[in-house]
Amino acid sequence: MSEERRYETARYDAQRVRAAEASGAARDGRRQLTAAQKERLRRKGRMRRFFLRTVLWIFFVAAASLTLSGVGWLLANDFAALNKEPLTATIKVTKDDDLDSVADKLKDEGLIEYKWFFKLFGKVAHAESKIGIGTYELNTEMDYSALINGMRNNNAALNSSTVRVSIPEGYSVRQVIALLAQYGVNTEEELTEAAKNYDFSYGFLAGSEKGDLKRLEGYLFPDTYEFYVGGNAATALGRMLRNFDTKMSKELMDKVDASGYSLSQILTIASLIEKETDGHDRANIASVIYNRLNNVGETYHLLQIDAAQIYGLGDRFTPPLTKAQLEIDTPYNTHIHEGLPPTPIANPGLAAIEAALEPAQTDYYFYALGKDGTHHFFSTYNKFLNFVNSDQYAG
Repeated sequence: MSEERRYETARYDAQRVRAAEASGAARDGRRQLTAAQKERLRRKGRMRRFFLRTVLWIFFVAAASLTLSGVGWLLANDFAALNKEPLTATIKVTKDDDLDSVADKLKDEGLIEYKWFFKLFGKVAHAESKIGIGTYELNTEMDYSALINGMRNNNAALNSSTVRVSIPEGYSVRQVIALLAQYGVNTEEELTEAAKNYDFSYGFLAGSEKGDLKRLEGYLFPDTYEFYVGGNAATALGRMLRNFDTKMSKELMDKVDASGYSLSQILTIASLIEKETDGHDRANIASVIYNRLNNVGETYHLLQIDAAQIYGLGDRFTPPLTKAQLEIDTPYNTHIHEGLPPTPIANPGLAAIEAALEPAQTDYYFYALGKDGTHHFFSTYNKFLNFVNSDQYAG
């Protein structure tokens, strides 16, 4: 090979080597650039994903809000009777109906759209204690409250006989049930079952134990009622509970709160007063109870009220009350156990409840019935004993 040719070849090879090196350097540079940008690219990817998720979340929330707003509007329309086609229907309520079946009838007749919502409102509004047996003419202009009020007994075209029953003050739940059964409101069995286990939606019954008849003791307000013969047992009892709820005004409940006693305890005191009163001495009897509860005195917090033990004995009691019966240990034996019995022993009237909240201010610890038909009150045991041993004592 000529010298010139060798030189050209060497120059060509050198150029190729330099080109290859340059190309490799460029590739290495690109590799280095990619590595440097890698973290930035990852961050950009995360930002894009976060942005997409945020957009999707906003879209979802907006869609859900619109959906809920739409559902809320539909429920509000049904509740308030808005935008409904004019319609009048006749609803017949029988003794076998409850809130569920009444809601079914309203739905079937086109008066409501959402049964579950009507039943929810009905529970809160104590509808079952308001709706009575009868035939009612209702229409789509009536909201939920108007529908319930429209099915009250006084709005019914009666298709069942009614009976007027006066519940005396001081009757126990058992006595109330027996009286209602006597007048044909329902059977003792059905009334007892409702009293024990029906879910009456009243705050004052919160925490009461189902299965126990005593859970309604003190709350069946004594009054005169008109019931349907063969009517719903829970509805009948519910009317008395609703009457109690009405009679216990805010003023009275404020006094209960200020008394330092619970409502149940105040009703227990009132029931003791009711069973002991001769009709005009409630405030003095209340003072004896509170004096014994709050002070040691001569009675060491023992109320010693016979009526409580009679209630505690239940079916075991056989009149007259004997010393042997007074020695039987029951939770209601206030000759043995200090303080109040565990529950009211009867259903007191308003006057007894007021006396329990506003007792007379006395130093009396004892009282006894005289032959004159009134209670005589004493501050000491000796004075009480002297009266009992006198010919003025009724025995």
